[in-house]
Amino acid sequence: MKASIKIFGLLFLTGICYLFIFSTTKKNETNVKNNLRISDKNTSESYQIKALKIPQNLTFAGEHVPIEKHDIRERIDRELLVNTYWQSNGLLLFKRAHKFFPIIEPILEKNNIPNDFKYLAIIESGLQNVTSPAGAKGFWQIMKGTAIENGLEVNKNVDERYHLEKATQVACNYIKKAKEKFGSWTLAAAAYNAGISGISRKIDIQKVTDYYNLLLGDETQRYVPRMVAVKEILTHPKKYGFIFEEDDLYSLQPTKIIEVDTAISNIATFSKNLGINYKILKLYNPWLRENKLNNKSRKLYQLKIPIENK
Repeated sequence: MKASIKIFGLLFLTGICYLFIFSTTKKNETNVKNNLRISDKNTSESYQIKALKIPQNLTFAGEHVPIEKHDIRERIDRELLVNTYWQSNGLLLFKRAHKFFPIIEPILEKNNIPNDFKYLAIIESGLQNVTSPAGAKGFWQIMKGTAIENGLEVNKNVDERYHLEKATQVACNYIKKAKEKFGSWTLAAAAYNAGISGISRKIDIQKVTDYYNLLLGDETQRYVPRMVAVKEILTHPKKYGFIFEEDDLYSLQPTKIIEVDTAISNIATFSKNLGINYKILKLYNPWLRENKLNNKSRKLYQLKIPIENK
């Protein structure tokens, strides 16, 4: 009798365990299926990659962009897609533009350069002091020879290609020279990338005088369409899905200018005497390349100092 009870109890427990396992398995299978359905739904509804409609009235520096030409339309479409769906980079461009365009725009205006050329600095450097594999430096990616020809100081101690105002003026000089040569702002922009002599050779070989009719290397071929696309996106952020508020953007801190016409033996010590530190002085004056300023010629330098360090 006791043995029968034990056997019955064992069978009962086995049955309960089986039912529990079966129930749990079914429940898990159902959850997996539901999760897959939810996942599929979220993928299609919460994140959509849409084709972009190309505006009909695109211009660069007042010159019409001929999107009625199939190859030009495709090139513009490519740059709109790349710059719209690289969202993190796009947001950073909005933030940096808000900070640095107020410095660049007045210099372009003073030189009678169309305002659209501020987008050239974006495609050259992303508004950062970067160095190219060829050795071009700064926001405007200026080569050493061009910098020196235009009066910038370039050496191990001081590199004024990192001085935004001075570098922007050098860029203006080059753009004006190219415009005088070719008579077209788009060709002037292309020459900034491929060189005046490089564009001249292409024109001589191909017997055309319009940027959009020239067959160029891939980088120069993309150059103006990329500027056009960046201009369109930065001008109409919500249209391309970029949502932000004013306080999300970067801004310039007020500065004062101090003039120095002597050597600085130790910039870290010099900074402390100004009530700031080495890092802050270098951030506001990136053209200073060492922890000293040689200045054997007693040149007059202007240093930017933040009024409030936050």
